[in-house]
Amino acid sequence: MKQANRCEAGTLFVVATPIGNLGDLSPRALETLKTVDLVAAEDTRHSGALLSHFGIRKKRVSLHSHNEAAQSEQLLARLLAGESVALVSDAGTPLISDPGFPLIRAAREHGVRVVPIPGPSAVIAALSVAGLPSERFAFEGFLPAKRAARRQKLEALAGEPRTLAFYESPHRITEMMSDLADVLGGDRQVFLGRELTKLHEQAFAGTAQAALEWLGADDHHRKGEFVVIIEGAPAAKASHSDEDLLLKTLLEYLSVKDASHAAARILGGSRKALYNRLLALKP
Repeated sequence: MKQANRCEAGTLFVVATPIGNLGDLSPRALETLKTVDLVAAEDTRHSGALLSHFGIRKKRVSLHSHNEAAQSEQLLARLLAGESVALVSDAGTPLISDPGFPLIRAAREHGVRVVPIPGPSAVIAALSVAGLPSERFAFEGFLPAKRAARRQKLEALAGEPRTLAFYESPHRITEMMSDLADVLGGDRQVFLGRELTKLHEQAFAGTAQAALEWLGADDHHRKGEFVVIIEGAPAAKASHSDEDLLLKTLLEYLSVKDASHAAARILGGSRKALYNRLLALKP
């Protein structure tokens, strides 16, 4: 299949860059960065080092949380004038806990073509090796820095059945894990990914309490950027009275046999045992 021209005028490319290992920059991302007119970067010094490593000399403009409203207008004007722009963050996929949303929205509202150049993402990398269910997950970015707000947020997520994913800084990782163990329970399974894909990459998998002890065992365990993956809350088991109400409701519409099949699908367990319970409940 023929690929689209990566340097098409008036196109905004959202380019994922390495989260550590520079070998993870895709050939498509590299070609895009070489051919665009302009690179919009969260930190022009950081992106400058990346571009320099690959021998790329491009004009760069900063786009960060403090200037993105005004800068997005200027970048939109350049896109409408026919220039091609690559949006990059300091690491990983732009907009994932990083600036860029106002620019993307403005570009789409004005009919500018927006093209994703996919690649590294710290949260996806961590989920892929965490050993926790990943078919459904909730990414929450960074928890609040203040302890009261952080605990309040964790309390709101305590019953979330999906796997939870967070980013955390080395300065708050111990406090986060302490609150997590306290609010969600020390036996909740967690995964800590430290400095993923970098030279000093390290990972821990175990209970929240064990993770807290691991962090305290060595100063090096608390250095670098973290991705924290947390096991979702266990499904609440229905009470016997709730189950009886369900079974009685099924009997209003189904035969005992069909109701036992439906109940087994909903509640799990032995269909034969549910069949006998339904017989006992049948008017």
